[in-house]
Amino acid sequence: MTQNDPNAPSPTSHDAPLRSVHSTSVPGLLEWLGASLLVTTYQAGKLVILRSDGGVLNTHFRGFDRPMGLARAGDRLAIGTQLEVWDYQNVPAVARSLDPSGGLDACFLPRSGHVTGDIDIHEMAFRGGELWFVNTRFSCLCTRDDRHSFVPRWRPSFVSALAPEDRCHLNGLGVGPGDRFWVTALGATDTPGGWREGKRDGGVVIDGPSGEVIARGLSMPHSPRWHDGRLWLLESGTGRLGFLDEDRGRFEAVAGLPGFARGLDIVGGYAFVGLSQIRESAHFSGLPIREPGVERHCGVWVVELRTGGIVGFVRFEDALQEIFAVQAMAGLRFPDVVNDDRALIGDSFVLPDEAFERVPEGLRTPADRPAVCC
Repeated sequence: MTQNDPNAPSPTSHDAPLRSVHSTSVPGLLEWLGASLLVTTYQAGKLVILRSDGGVLNTHFRGFDRPMGLARAGDRLAIGTQLEVWDYQNVPAVARSLDPSGGLDACFLPRSGHVTGDIDIHEMAFRGGELWFVNTRFSCLCTRDDRHSFVPRWRPSFVSALAPEDRCHLNGLGVGPGDRFWVTALGATDTPGGWREGKRDGGVVIDGPSGEVIARGLSMPHSPRWHDGRLWLLESGTGRLGFLDEDRGRFEAVAGLPGFARGLDIVGGYAFVGLSQIRESAHFSGLPIREPGVERHCGVWVVELRTGGIVGFVRFEDALQEIFAVQAMAGLRFPDVVNDDRALIGDSFVLPDEAFERVPEGLRTPADRPAVCC
């Protein structure tokens, strides 16, 4: 490929074990969309922040304990890890105080962590301001409260008990208008690990409010997303992106991708799809994507929904082999998520307006809300 090719690879500089290349089209597309991307890789224990910086893709890494699901609602960001769900809040005044001066347009700081235990948390979403998350180990959707590890709120009608047995490998959660939501599972099964035997084509999509299975026969479906009047999703076992024809209960493929497709977000008619090389294990055996000669990469591929054409990619190499979640940060071109700078976190205080007014002016940040004293 040449540099004039929008899909030509361009190097991304950072530590060698986390090396990546990207097509020259990606930074410009993110600029045009006014967005950035967050990507989780539980296998490498990283949150990856992808952002355009003067026509070059800036790839920033933050370490987390097996990060999985991501969910954003305005200035709120939730990150699911092996034992906890972390809540982050964007503090614009802190963003403006950090180097490069004026470079960051958002800085997400931790506000709280909720210990769920090892529930094999998968996708998450905000519904009516409340965070819902997929509890794969107990085959249900959950929320949080102050007293309990998790609060079960919904489970498939074919799962008869609340048990830590991963009966159907519930994995994907997408929300739509009103109270609509959809869930994906790798099998409509009700025994411990029962989904494994038919994982090649036993996947289902479930309409949440009714509990009805609205599509069957899918190869490891993941990441249902409502966009522009359609329910989009990934058929991971075949590496395909498509939408659900709800009238016929049929998956209509739009694009084939070179990897195990898992993790999806859509902005401005462009789908950002996470791809994994997948491990050599029984968990992935027997899938079409594992057949000889099938190309498999790890990274984020960009698909134009109107045409189904691939218009860009970010390919991770070396240490990064599996992606779980992709979260588009629409409206934020250059954000950061701070989890390991103890001095910054320790000296950044978000106060109620009334309390902020009692702080001496010389100690205040520029007047903006939420009020911050550093």
